[in-house]
Amino acid sequence: MRITRLPILFLPTLVAWAGLAAVLHGLSGQAVVSAAAACDPDVIQPNGAIYRFCRPPGWTAGDGLLVYGHGYVWFNEPLTIPHSHICFGEPGNETCVHDVVNDLGLAFAATSYPTNGLAVLPAVDDVVNLVAVFSATYGAPGITLISGVSEGGLVTALAVERHPEVFDGGLAACGPIGDWVGQINYFGDFRVLFDYFFPGIIPSEVVTIPTWLIDEWANNDYFTNTVAPVVFDLAYAFTLTQFLSTSHAPYLPGVTQTVRQALFDGLAYNIMATNEVIDKLGGNPFDNSDRVYSGSADDVALNAGVHRFAADPAALAAMVAYETSGWLERPLVTLHTSLDQQVPQWHELRYREKLLANHTWMWHIDQPMPVDNYGHCNFDADDEVLPAFFALLGLVANPPQPTLVYLPVIE
Repeated sequence: MRITRLPILFLPTLVAWAGLAAVLHGLSGQAVVSAAAACDPDVIQPNGAIYRFCRPPGWTAGDGLLVYGHGYVWFNEPLTIPHSHICFGEPGNETCVHDVVNDLGLAFAATSYPTNGLAVLPAVDDVVNLVAVFSATYGAPGITLISGVSEGGLVTALAVERHPEVFDGGLAACGPIGDWVGQINYFGDFRVLFDYFFPGIIPSEVVTIPTWLIDEWANNDYFTNTVAPVVFDLAYAFTLTQFLSTSHAPYLPGVTQTVRQALFDGLAYNIMATNEVIDKLGGNPFDNSDRVYSGSADDVALNAGVHRFAADPAALAAMVAYETSGWLERPLVTLHTSLDQQVPQWHELRYREKLLANHTWMWHIDQPMPVDNYGHCNFDADDEVLPAFFALLGLVANPPQPTLVYLPVIE
């Protein structure tokens, strides 16, 4: 298994580009060009979101457009289109998504979303508005695709489900698309289990995070100086093993780097996101009141001693809007690593269950190439992202046809 962080989207081989060029030419009528992206100056919209449009030379109305949804950004960071979510590599030797997309002959559109943190619902509205603004500025595209990673993966899935009149298809990577309540509880469970096995290290409850802790965590001080020295002390090796077993956090056995990453990420989302999530949802969304935990040396003691919380009804009601339905009228391709420590791979299974229940599975392709790898959004471009994009283009070009069933006529 690879554990090296790789860009989410990178320039594929020239042979792969040639094949993709033919597909794109058949869809949009525009040949692929190789030229630097021509990005207009960013524009601030009335809702506060920042929009960016990049077009390849010769792009005209009727050609293709790709809308890109970035991942989660901490609530206390500046509102911007995050550079680290768009461009990858060392300074001076970066590859940016808009360059890749423009090389394919597609226009590129991105947005900061109107807010940071939990931005899913305003982001869905925002990407729809983004297409409208682009069309009013340059002319309507012939094909409009959307792709997003992490939080942007959920934005992509919801946008394709809810706005088939806008988007012709989407590629959703490493997003919490299967069970939003389950994702919230995944982070909450991680924190309460940590507190049980390592009591007192984080001096707050899971749903009440003090400002000073947020500040110290954001600077990486608290994890480095307080959490890590205890957790990785050899005296607590068995305790750490029990915690990892009960929390179901993915990691590679024997690879401390992956354990450290899983631990940092699981705690970070509780500490950095809890307060603003509670504020936006109108109450505490985490509920483990009847959860039965297992995997420790003494599960009876664990379930008796772990702290319990009940979700507020207002938060439960608000979270309904964040759930995908599995109702598709346009193609959706999804991608996930097998060992994602932030957004577990079980989201893919739960989304597939929704599709099967709705009989809309034919519009969906789940991981056209197996992604057996550790890490959140840790994809190889040539082997995993490019085949996923090929699969999306194939479904857009050849959508599934309804099967006609002929019933006997009774006279």
